[in-house]
Amino acid sequence: MGGWNETCLVDNVGLVGSLHLGCDSEVRTGRWYALYVRSRHEKVVETGLKSKGYSAFSPFYRTKRKRVDRVAEVDVPLFPGYVFCHFDSGKRLPILTTPGIVRVVGAGNRPEPVEDHEIASIRTIALSGRPVQPWPFLRAGQRIRLQAGPLVGAEGIFLCVKNEYHLVVSVTLLQRAVAVVIEREYVAPLF
Repeated sequence: MGGWNETCLVDNVGLVGSLHLGCDSEVRTGRWYALYVRSRHEKVVETGLKSKGYSAFSPFYRTKRKRVDRVAEVDVPLFPGYVFCHFDSGKRLPILTTPGIVRVVGAGNRPEPVEDHEIASIRTIALSGRPVQPWPFLRAGQRIRLQAGPLVGAEGIFLCVKNEYHLVVSVTLLQRAVAVVIEREYVAPLF
């Protein structure tokens, strides 16, 4: 049943209507964390966290999958098995009691936050409406920041594949990455 994927647009980034504007104290003191969730429970967990008042997101993209009798378009998480949530790590019991959550990603019992610039770049890419796809995690390479266009401010690794330029944004803690096609003239190197 092997299927094939095609790069498509992000369909659901789980951000609309749930952004906190810094009005409550928990948002000011919290950080972004990756939550490991049960298989195919990303949307359920995101909805549950939002209903509890937390800012959470799990970006999805639309792709084509080959079925026996047809080709179907399906929504697939950019980070399968993970949901990002903003909270105070000292007050994580309400998070852990949300149905579908397995654990907070970290070393042992210590949650490790996702870097703010990584979350900001993932959110910028997810909201851009540009074609997005998962990408193998990269540690080495030239870091860049986009200076213009719909992805202005996004940071990541610059890559050229098949005569197309890509911005690869990695989430170090999860050792996962996503890529988006960019225009070379918008790129500025980071040192």
